[in-house]
Amino acid sequence: MFSRQTVLAVLAASAALMSADAFAPAAPIALSCRTSAMKPIAVGLAIDDDIATEEDAGEEIISAVDLDGEEEAADEAIPARFISAQRIQELREQHRRHETDTGSPEYQVAGMTERISHLTQHLKDHPKDFSTRRGLVALVNKRRRLLNYLYKEDEQRYADIVGALGVRHRVPGAIPSKEDKYGRFPGQKNTKGKSKNKK
Repeated sequence: MFSRQTVLAVLAASAALMSADAFAPAAPIALSCRTSAMKPIAVGLAIDDDIATEEDAGEEIISAVDLDGEEEAADEAIPARFISAQRIQELREQHRRHETDTGSPEYQVAGMTERISHLTQHLKDHPKDFSTRRGLVALVNKRRRLLNYLYKEDEQRYADIVGALGVRHRVPGAIPSKEDKYGRFPGQKNTKGKSKNKK
């Protein structure tokens, strides 16, 4: 496994560590009982080691300017999810009907609109995130149903919320039914029960 030279080098190193001096107890440090002339003892420090003195007190390792730069960098790194949550809260407070409102269509549509814009931006960055795309489609459909309900209940409130949020929404009456859309075209031919290979 190991070469002979490697084994000999390891054995020599372990023998040096196992010598009697390695396990000898450290020499006791004599401390005097005089407190007036007591000086700190530097144990194990060489003269070349960096020891902070009164002369070095003016030197700083990190300047205050460097710390300010780090705080600005931390401000720039605020996650988009956090910003979106703040924006959702602001929009909900703007469009609620009273102080304790959490269920009105305006409140719900305001929150959903911001979530939709956040998810749309996420999908621009991550186009293969199909589970998020599915959630986005469900959210858009839910918002559409709420806006349809709001239009049926009160057209003025509907117009206010759509105008304030900039939502593109067709009112339910403007959507043509299947008969209106395809009624002018002839119907499909009935081929049921007829053989394709007639002789």
